[in-house]
Amino acid sequence: MLEHLNGRVWLYPHDPDQDAIRPSVAVIADDRGSVLIDAGNSPKHAREIQAAIAAAGLPAPRWLVYTHHHWDHTWGACAWPDVTVVAHSSAVPILTAEGERPWSHRYLHDQVKANPKLGPSFRARALAVPDWTDFRIVVPDQTFDDTLTLPTGVVLRHVGGNHAPDSLVAIDSGVVLIGDAFYPPPYHQRTSEDSADYAMIKQLLSERHDWYVDAHSPPRRRSAALAESG
Repeated sequence: MLEHLNGRVWLYPHDPDQDAIRPSVAVIADDRGSVLIDAGNSPKHAREIQAAIAAAGLPAPRWLVYTHHHWDHTWGACAWPDVTVVAHSSAVPILTAEGERPWSHRYLHDQVKANPKLGPSFRARALAVPDWTDFRIVVPDQTFDDTLTLPTGVVLRHVGGNHAPDSLVAIDSGVVLIGDAFYPPPYHQRTSEDSADYAMIKQLLSERHDWYVDAHSPPRRRSAALAESG
């Protein structure tokens, strides 16, 4: 079920079950076509979000923005019809290479056997996609390098960071949608010295948005985000 957050921004909440790896997905509603922030972690997840958009009576998405290339934010894209997929330019070669991998349950199993650190992510992928028949990774249709303002006024800004080089934030109605931008690297690439990107957190807080939304936590008002940052 979609939850109204602020202004034009609605949120399909994240799944608190960490094994599921289901991030939140935002809808920025506009009569010219809504802007979807992230695709869901699978076609099944995407279809649930589509049903929630219809139930809320919101305009269908016309743009789909990837906050970054990781599977749980992009693998639902093949189930979104008639959208322009937007991402940072550095996502293109990464997703192109990902699209060439022979995704299947056997492939996931073999990859985990070769590198056990992939286990949490790849097991979640196997649960998310029970049938690979129509699955495909969607490469962006439109890219940018620094900033981009969509026709509906949604502002996208590349922030990069240690979690993913293509990370961007989306800003609208006093809300900043952060994806996983300030997170440490993914588990299989992480070392004991890696931590959250506190410089990025400090910068985002200095911009004084009303709401801060990362993809795997409940949304935070600025006062709560400041308190948590210390």
